[in-house]
Amino acid sequence: MHSLSDKKIKILAHFTKVAPRYDLMNTILSLGLHHRWKREAVKMLGLRQGERVLDLCGGTGDLALLAANQVGPEGRVILYDLNRAMLLAGRPKLALPGLGDKVFPVEGDAEVLALASESLDAVVMGFGLRNLIRREESLREIHRVLRPGGRLVILEFSRPPHPWFRRLYDVYSHALMPLLGGLIAGSRAAYTYLITSIREFPLPEEVARLLARAGFSHPTFRPLTQGIAVIHLGVKPKRP
Repeated sequence: MHSLSDKKIKILAHFTKVAPRYDLMNTILSLGLHHRWKREAVKMLGLRQGERVLDLCGGTGDLALLAANQVGPEGRVILYDLNRAMLLAGRPKLALPGLGDKVFPVEGDAEVLALASESLDAVVMGFGLRNLIRREESLREIHRVLRPGGRLVILEFSRPPHPWFRRLYDVYSHALMPLLGGLIAGSRAAYTYLITSIREFPLPEEVARLLARAGFSHPTFRPLTQGIAVIHLGVKPKRP
């Protein structure tokens, strides 16, 4: 049986604590920019009518709902997250007419996907790769469940490359994120972890190498908002 590591349990506890205010905190801390970032990520998937999509580490379902709007009445979106509290926090959004009925929540581990091989056309992951313990194994699992030619888009935080903006961002994040996390979401620790996880996360070039090692062809990335966030794209090669 797959067991959870101590580190994974701690990360889950952070998200359980902040789940009721997670969406609000995203909007406050990003000054609303996360909505635009998510729209850009789904746009890069190039979704078509009738496709099957996985929103991995999907939390409260923002990306899943954006994808559902693109795949039409015959399409399906799986909203996959290990944290039950996050899925429950997103449940009201899934009640939206015409969209939520195409989104199917699944409580599961991104490192061991309970999905059939080559069963999906596209996978999107928003702010989830940072929180995974075995990242390369997770990327290989994504590669397994994608059909040949399937697309993976990862939206993730990063460290701004320009020194002047990085200093400004560091002051903002260290001074305000934990403070607001404590006041609004009830957890300074969760947002202290957020800062640490961003600082320790690989640079975009290394993420591209991770994608290549997992089997994705010609991985690329696109910085957003001075490099605060980055969209990564990988494609599972078609069979010869």
